[in-house]
Amino acid sequence: MGDIVPFGKVWRTGANGATTLTFGDDVTIGGTKIPAGKYGLLSIPNADSWTLIITKQLNVTSPAAYKQESDVARVTLPAIELKYDIENFTIQFADVTANSCNLQLMWENTIVILPITTDIDSKVMAQIKSQVEGDPRPYFNAAMYYMDNGKDLNKSLEWFNKALDQSPGAFFILYQKATCLAKLGRKDEAIKTANEGIEAATKAKNDDYVALNKRLLATLK
Repeated sequence: MGDIVPFGKVWRTGANGATTLTFGDDVTIGGTKIPAGKYGLLSIPNADSWTLIITKQLNVTSPAAYKQESDVARVTLPAIELKYDIENFTIQFADVTANSCNLQLMWENTIVILPITTDIDSKVMAQIKSQVEGDPRPYFNAAMYYMDNGKDLNKSLEWFNKALDQSPGAFFILYQKATCLAKLGRKDEAIKTANEGIEAATKAKNDDYVALNKRLLATLK
C-alpha cells in the first residue's frame, strides 16, 4: 500500500479485472439502502483511512474509467493495523449473522472492515406468521428460529409442543424442546425431556442425538 497501490487514488480493489459484489437482498451500507443487484467495489486507500465505493460501474479497471456520478454509496473507514502481515490481498466476509456481515479487505499489515446489514429478520418473521396460520403448520422450524435468534422462548416452547403433537416421540424435537426448557431455567422439565429424547433416539438407533441429550444433561447437574 502506498507503493504498488498509490494512496489517494481510485483503485479497482484487486488485480487484473474489476471487483464486483452481488447482493441477493436489499442491503444497507454506511446508512445507504442499496437494492439487490450487482455492483462494482472500488476504493481510495490512504495511510490512515480508506474510502470504499459501491458503484453502478462494473468494469472499472483504471482510475480514468471511474465516474463519481455512478456512486451508489461511499463510506470512509479506518485503516486498522494488523499485528501480522497478509502477503496476498484478501477480501472475505466475516462475523456473519442472519442480518449482517463484515466485508474485510486485508493486505500487508492493514485491515479495513465494511459493515453490511440487511433486514432478513422481518421477512422470516412474516413468513413464520403466514405459515403457522396455514396448514400444514411448520411449528418446528418456527420454534427453532425463535430459539436461535433470541426471541420469545415461551412461544418457542409452545411451538415445540405443537410440533410433538404432529410427530409424537420425534427424538430431534425432544432434544430441541429440552434445550429450550434449559434456556428458560426449567431444569427439572429439561432433564425429563432430555431423558425422553435419549429413549426415543435409542429406539430410532440415532447415536448422535443420544450423545447430544447426554451432553445437555451434563450441563444440568
